[in-house]
Amino acid sequence: MKTRPMNRWLAVSFGLGGVVLGFFLAAAAISFGTGPGAPPADPPLRQPERGPRNAAASREDLTGEESRIVQVFQRCSPSVVNISTTALVRGGFFSLNVFEIPQGTGTGFVWDQEGHVVTNYHVIMNASKFTVTFPDSTSHPAVKVGAYPAKDLAVLRIEAPAAKLHPVEPGSSSALLVGQTVLAIGNPFGLDQTLTTGVVSALGREIKSVEGRTIQDVIQTDAAINPGNSGGPLIDSSGRLIGVNTMIISPSNASAGIGFAIPVDTVKNVVPQLIKHGEVKLPRLGIQTYPDTVARRAGIEGVVIKDVIPRSGAARAGLRGARFVGDNEIEVDIIVEVDGKKVATVGDLLNVLEKHQAGDVVEVGYKRDNRTATVKVKLEEPGD
Repeated sequence: MKTRPMNRWLAVSFGLGGVVLGFFLAAAAISFGTGPGAPPADPPLRQPERGPRNAAASREDLTGEESRIVQVFQRCSPSVVNISTTALVRGGFFSLNVFEIPQGTGTGFVWDQEGHVVTNYHVIMNASKFTVTFPDSTSHPAVKVGAYPAKDLAVLRIEAPAAKLHPVEPGSSSALLVGQTVLAIGNPFGLDQTLTTGVVSALGREIKSVEGRTIQDVIQTDAAINPGNSGGPLIDSSGRLIGVNTMIISPSNASAGIGFAIPVDTVKNVVPQLIKHGEVKLPRLGIQTYPDTVARRAGIEGVVIKDVIPRSGAARAGLRGARFVGDNEIEVDIIVEVDGKKVATVGDLLNVLEKHQAGDVVEVGYKRDNRTATVKVKLEEPGD
């Protein structure tokens, strides 16, 4: 009997307390911008749009360097995509069934407004199906436009709304300095939109491509690059593309502070050709060569000319193919230098030709009968 008045008293007290609490909560809501009549609330977090953002600049607790890195990431990250690949595999020797098997993942970045995406060749190698996923998780099927295994570069193409295509601004790798700040954006171990920072550790490195060709002028960086980062952009502190991350040196297959990127000057030379032709077409001297293995077995260092194409630049310059000079003796011309650069292998010769166009004139140093000479050769269009 005595408990009932207490219950009524508690009920009235809680009721009055709820009204008072509601009043204060409403006032607080107006003060913090979430109630009716309050100023518009900040929009929910989402992927940053292309262009500078004021959010980082307004943060007084950030240093100037931190603010710049944040702004560069916000500006460039919409350009970076995840690339997943699958391969078609037959169910067995006597089976006609074909299965799609996941091949792997990597990173790429938007090259232009036409939907071209640049990545590493080894990311898409041996794959038959490609999917490009943007930071907002929207995915688009891609087709292979072209690849150049010698430089570990490939181009895909997607059909996507123009509003989603934010090309990375190409910079220059020729003026880089050791110690410059660099940023790598990619999808290591499938963790998308990962940013790592570091410096240019060294320049002018050489690495081997998947087909054994030497890739020259490679950028070395200590920015963490891990499996899944391949094909992603290496960016300078102004947000310009300076390289394409391609490989690491590590005993554990994880970042050990030694990563490599293909220089953007090479990328700018290769990618337009892949988009236009589907392949890289090098200007030619007008010669056919013996494989390096044949030259090595003969104890020769240089590129041994097997044949000279009639009426070619090499023929007009006086270069000769292999020829008999006795019963059992063969005389050959051996290219040892082009434009002052040593040529020891066919790969070295191709690396020099990559830097030229048809119509250029190069100085070719060669050996014939233990004598060295130099001639000028006009390069020609491939296929002429």
